[in-house]
Amino acid sequence: MQVWHYELDTPMGPMWAAFTERGRLRQLVFGALDPRATMPVAPKAQREAYKFLQVQLEAYFAGTLRTFTVPLEPQGTFFQQRVWEEVIAIPYGQTTTYQELAQSLGNPMGAQAVGAAVGANPIAILIPCHRVIGSDGSLKGYAWGLEQKQALLVHEGALPKP
Repeated sequence: MQVWHYELDTPMGPMWAAFTERGRLRQLVFGALDPRATMPVAPKAQREAYKFLQVQLEAYFAGTLRTFTVPLEPQGTFFQQRVWEEVIAIPYGQTTTYQELAQSLGNPMGAQAVGAAVGANPIAILIPCHRVIGSDGSLKGYAWGLEQKQALLVHEGALPKP
């Protein structure tokens, strides 16, 4: 399956997105694309999907969008997919813990497995793993750094401005 990549500028720095042939978002990560990478010209479906993502991210960072409607197609195991579905259900401006997620999945002893699945999330912001915190209320791991996690939670009003 062919995947097309795009770079985006956001208030939190560069990000890049990857879309499938069907125009579904496969990845969204912080950081810049490798400038040496050569990408084929994307078909119209991917270009339109990219524009739709860009509009939604701009609205999110402007504070006018709380729920994304970009079609997603992250790759992961069955368990990871279940965890990511639970993470998507965490409302804007709220947080939950790894333990609470494990309990909602029917495995109260599975907080570490949930943490591993959250850490493998390939779609930043739209699968809002930044909303998952430690049981003691502390910020725990974030693939793109705790500063990014804190900034997203402050943006959403889940944490006070430092």
